[in-house]
Amino acid sequence: MKVKIINKSRHQLPEYATPQSAGVDLRANIDSPIMLAPLQRTLVPTGLYIALPEGYEAQVRPRSGLAIKKGITVLNSPGTIDADYRGEICVILVNLSDTPFEITDGERIAQMVIARHEQAEWIETDTLDETERGAGGFGHTGV
Repeated sequence: MKVKIINKSRHQLPEYATPQSAGVDLRANIDSPIMLAPLQRTLVPTGLYIALPEGYEAQVRPRSGLAIKKGITVLNSPGTIDADYRGEICVILVNLSDTPFEITDGERIAQMVIARHEQAEWIETDTLDETERGAGGFGHTGV
């Protein structure tokens, strides 16, 4: 799949780390470091702009290494970039640890996965088909 991208950052285009990687790393594109205090959130620009084909979205997700090692995650995970959005890709990061975290220019802050999606056509009804699970949820099927 070919996706048009404008790179206004000081960094290389996103790339897949391995031939079977699902996501590409997004890098901070900032003029000076950002100190993220515990429980603080911030919007981090990437300098990237994309034009996805209709029927696709880009999902912005946390990087597992930052999450486990530093307690840094993407707040609205996954964040969705719609095919008709043309603004800069920015990432909402939050520090869930008990220590400050410094975000530096070029740091890999999140990953982005391109995914196909469908739009539903709603059919209003008064009843739904019965299933074995029924209305059970929120831990209903496991211990």
